[in-house]
Amino acid sequence: GVEPEYCASYTAALEAGKPVPFPVKNTLADGLAVPVVGSHAFEVARHYVDETVLVSEKQVSLAVLRLIENEKIVVEGGGCSGLAALLPGSALDREDLKGKKVVVPLCGGNIDTTVLGRVLERGLAADCRLSSFYVTVSDRPGGIASLTNLLGTLGASIKDIYHERAWLYSSVDQVQVKCVVELNGKEHGGKVREGLRNNGYDFLWEKRQ
Repeated sequence: GVEPEYCASYTAALEAGKPVPFPVKNTLADGLAVPVVGSHAFEVARHYVDETVLVSEKQVSLAVLRLIENEKIVVEGGGCSGLAALLPGSALDREDLKGKKVVVPLCGGNIDTTVLGRVLERGLAADCRLSSFYVTVSDRPGGIASLTNLLGTLGASIKDIYHERAWLYSSVDQVQVKCVVELNGKEHGGKVREGLRNNGYDFLWEKRQ
């Protein structure tokens, strides 16, 4: 069995030996967000389910993204939690399952279009294909242009960019810019950071949880 970390009510019930309330948080797998496991469901599952693991919001968003990109199907967060648990680095990514045929039910496509867009962006960020960073540039004409030209040379596609003057306490002729860029993956992100560093830019790369 698989359930989200933000609503691990069945896991809590197993630990307590009976259904107990669990402090539910908003989760991408909202179809699984049950604060208390039903008593009948609990009795059936505890006898027939060998193991239950937890998945993070990051893993759920990646599962939604993988299904759309690779299988061309839309599955809601709760419906693809089984796949989320099998992704690299997840709870079921282990030797005793590798090389075997694993059946994963994909159930439910009840996901709002606007929510789907946000989930896909989170999936891209989790996959290191969407990244953001702050960088200090010259506030003179051409300062931001030099940065964008460098990012283009490094193969990074700028999705969003905006700058801030008031809360920067360094030289008055400098400005802080936040960039959101589309990348090819983790290795590409490393090359972009190296390029910024080699060209003398002071930057802060935002890390994702």
